[in-house]
Amino acid sequence: MAKTAVTGAAGFLGSNLVDFLVSRRETVVGLDNLSTGRLENLRSVWHRRGFTFQRTDLARASTLPRAEKYYHLASPASPPAYQRDPISTLLVNSTGTHRVLEAARRADARVLIASTSEVYGDATVHPQSERYWGNVNPIGIRSCYDEGKRFSEALGFAYRRSYGLDVRIARIFNTYGPRMDPADGRVISNFVVQGLRGEPLTIYGDGTQTRSFCYVSDLVGGLRRLMAAPKEVPTPMNLGNPAEVAIRRVAELVAQTLRIPLRLDYRPLPEDDPKQRCPDIERARQHLGWAPTVRLEAGLPRTVASLRAGLSAEPRTRPRRLTRLKRSES
Repeated sequence: MAKTAVTGAAGFLGSNLVDFLVSRRETVVGLDNLSTGRLENLRSVWHRRGFTFQRTDLARASTLPRAEKYYHLASPASPPAYQRDPISTLLVNSTGTHRVLEAARRADARVLIASTSEVYGDATVHPQSERYWGNVNPIGIRSCYDEGKRFSEALGFAYRRSYGLDVRIARIFNTYGPRMDPADGRVISNFVVQGLRGEPLTIYGDGTQTRSFCYVSDLVGGLRRLMAAPKEVPTPMNLGNPAEVAIRRVAELVAQTLRIPLRLDYRPLPEDDPKQRCPDIERARQHLGWAPTVRLEAGLPRTVASLRAGLSAEPRTRPRRLTRLKRSES
């Protein structure tokens, strides 16, 4: 039996989680339909003993591998990606989540659902704690992701109440680091790619809106602790960096890291874009003993190096010896 299943395994966050688990000698099966994930993100574990990969569309899969633990990370996560295919985004967070929960119920397994800070919408409470219900436009252009994740949380709690299933929910705030897709449209990758190309850095709105950025190794550590915690751990649980920073300041830090002059291109703020985003992580501190340790100034150089390599890489190819792996096209 596969010990741990990770959906969305070829994505930015999923692949970093898989690295972490395999490095600790867990037996891992990675699942991804590769709509936004990239196989090259898994190169470091591709030939490692104990890792297998299945190409699987969760919204259509009839069966999933049997496991003791399920990390459900599958979903487009950047605004361009989920707005490009809103129906698939809704389906993976509804039907896909249902498939994972049913597989976990049959195996009497533990499930961690990756939710998002987007469930808080354009928050009227600051910072955002798990007790806040959110301020979300249910039919806006971002609703496919916001409401998809809110439904995923509701379904997870329905399985907890109906079947006693061990379900944990992580509300993940902005995360950055190596393996970000240069074209994913997130603020840090946008700034870095524009800077590397000699273009002005695009700021939507006046740049005073805030975000909090958690380095990926910190976030992966939080996910692992949440999965390993006792069943009684309170959930949902915010995972993110409470160090709030204005978008203009992020642009300044990126320019400093790249050692380029700061040139800004101001554009209108997109519809339903939140003005403030910062997690209250007291629940994670108290119950997991977790808090991020990597400052933005330290994480940016590593992220820049990864994005620079991604831009200069040759056309992507699938890792060799793919036939060694178990595959599913269901």
